[in-house]
Amino acid sequence: MGELKKHQPSMTVEEQIKNLKSIGLVIEDEAYARKILNDISYFRLVKAYSLNLKAKNDDYDGSVTFEQIVDLYLFNANFRQILFPVVEKIEINVRCRLGNYFSERYGVLGYLQKDNFANGEYFDIFLDDMAEELRRNSKAPFVQNFQKNYEGGHLPFYALVEVFSFGTLSKFYKNMLNADKKAVAKTFGVGYTYLESWLESISYVRNICAHYGRLYNAKLSKTPMLYKEYSGAGIGNNRIFGVLLCMRTLLKGDSHWNIFVDQIDMLFEKYEKVDIKTMGFPEDWQSLLRMDNR
Repeated sequence: MGELKKHQPSMTVEEQIKNLKSIGLVIEDEAYARKILNDISYFRLVKAYSLNLKAKNDDYDGSVTFEQIVDLYLFNANFRQILFPVVEKIEINVRCRLGNYFSERYGVLGYLQKDNFANGEYFDIFLDDMAEELRRNSKAPFVQNFQKNYEGGHLPFYALVEVFSFGTLSKFYKNMLNADKKAVAKTFGVGYTYLESWLESISYVRNICAHYGRLYNAKLSKTPMLYKEYSGAGIGNNRIFGVLLCMRTLLKGDSHWNIFVDQIDMLFEKYEKVDIKTMGFPEDWQSLLRMDNR
């Protein structure tokens, strides 16, 4: 292991602008740059959205502007904002179908029985996660109602799923018995191994959206299993486009999906410097995403 690097000292906004110009970034309007860097941190903006615009640890070549980097940041923010409601729709659908199925199959308190799950160790972890979710939502009227007025203070499962994070929901599904996972997946018209993979990946993307993270030019660490027709066509699963294909399948027949596709197209037109390939989008991305073309 080589010698560890020392942290660089903090820079004022004026020093940040001077530094960027010294390494070849074109800044024509310093007042605009000053305003942006007072609102968006240098680390969040420049470090993240300079990827692929210059070689690592090298200077800019003089063709990249500060405004271009800001546009990539704004594109990502807008893309994230139109994506989040679509993720929300899937999350709510899964909550509903999982809650209905599991409550009917095992009773409203069946989630407390270890035998109803595939892995006992994961079940114990789930109980800890559930307790934490309830603690965070302890002031919600419906939580207080069940805890104070019902035997044992337990929530029925159809209510409990409403306090689950998407991550907890995904983990719960993953630990269900295979026959139960198949039954839930069937309501979406997919195989349970696909749904299990997709929920984990969509949950990961949801957290990126919720924490104002970067989806532009980002490799995803939680990747979905893609249908062979997509992977065979060279579409990767570690970029956001692969996740969109999975979401499209889960929302099959949704009347608003094509509006979402149109919104993506409008963003690409507005932010001309966006390189769609860095998000895994192929040239024929619209024909792959639109509902009416498949």
